[in-house]
Amino acid sequence: MNSPDSLKYLNDGARRVTILGSTGSVGQSTVDLLLRNPDGFEVEALTANRNPVRLAEQARALRARFAAIADPVHYLALKDALAGTGIEAACGPEALAEAALRPSDWVMAGIVGAAGLAPTLAAIRRGAIVALANKEVLVCAGALVMQEVRRCGATLLPVDSEHNAIWQCFDLERADTVERIILTASGGPFRERAFEDMREVTPMEAVAHPNWSMGAKISVDSATMMNKGLELIEAHHLFGLPEGQIEILINHQSIVHGMVVYRDGSVLAQLGTPDMRTPIAHTLAWPGRMTAPTANLDLAALGRLTFASPDAQRFPALRLARNALQQGGGCPTILNAANEIAVQAFLDRAIGFLDIARLVERTLESFDDTGLSCLDDVHNFDKEAREVAGGLVAGGGRARAI
Repeated sequence: MNSPDSLKYLNDGARRVTILGSTGSVGQSTVDLLLRNPDGFEVEALTANRNPVRLAEQARALRARFAAIADPVHYLALKDALAGTGIEAACGPEALAEAALRPSDWVMAGIVGAAGLAPTLAAIRRGAIVALANKEVLVCAGALVMQEVRRCGATLLPVDSEHNAIWQCFDLERADTVERIILTASGGPFRERAFEDMREVTPMEAVAHPNWSMGAKISVDSATMMNKGLELIEAHHLFGLPEGQIEILINHQSIVHGMVVYRDGSVLAQLGTPDMRTPIAHTLAWPGRMTAPTANLDLAALGRLTFASPDAQRFPALRLARNALQQGGGCPTILNAANEIAVQAFLDRAIGFLDIARLVERTLESFDDTGLSCLDDVHNFDKEAREVAGGLVAGGGRARAI
């Protein structure tokens, strides 16, 4: 994240935008805001993984110039759906990078997982304003990415509701006055379930988040609280704070999204209804503000806000993430890659819910040398960790492998 002295301010007229991952939950919320504000924005490019129908619909509705789909299997469907529109269609990883490199002022980095690293870096390297919704980019390669942000004069705006909340409360000019920051969490659907009962949790139960509407992978991460572990690592890179100055607190209502504690005892908090369009709108209009179609927060009707510390036994992913950040090097990359494999295995019913954290821990334990100095190291650790985690899944059925 850049300091206030180097922030980019909008020129007069419409802002030209690109959405990497427009068919995902964050992408769809961004599209919704753009459709409601047609005079304020022009759309340069949209990308999706493997949903050509929705991508084509979005491209038509927003009059995008370019649409790219990652999976080449769906290219012809996309091309046919855009026939006669003048919208250019492309496919594959190179097309995602091209979308990021096209001339837009603002790029939503909304591709889920490590797959978002390359296109996000492409946007950063051309000095764009990058709204970062992909926490894995900083988890996998945080130091290297922030180095590129500074080198290329890019601006990184946090979109995750928690990091966006911290950003709104954080005095960047006087960071030395910050004692600690607090990332809040809902606790997911199993925050009060007995630990032993969590062994039989099904994918359908895990993706049923009590407060937020999200994709399957992110919802499972919320249920294990690995999402909060990843956010802790992301916050370290965004705000330059050591692990010990980053706390996690459950707010059951998902109304308080983040807090900054200053050394004089002041605590600044950002509150809002649980709707991703709020932080997205904040970054879309930055450094100004725009109207968003979110429900007004009625604290009197809400009545109370309740908080709790996360249960260490129920949520071992938090310990794994803190350990990975403390150890540094490639450990966060390994953590993320193993988690992606474990979550997919759980969704495929190949492992149980409690096996997710165990598989991640076993994968981390299998690496002796985790030194990381360049992006090639990031890619190598990511590839090797996926192979190790995949082998653990395949090695013995639903639970025996881990």
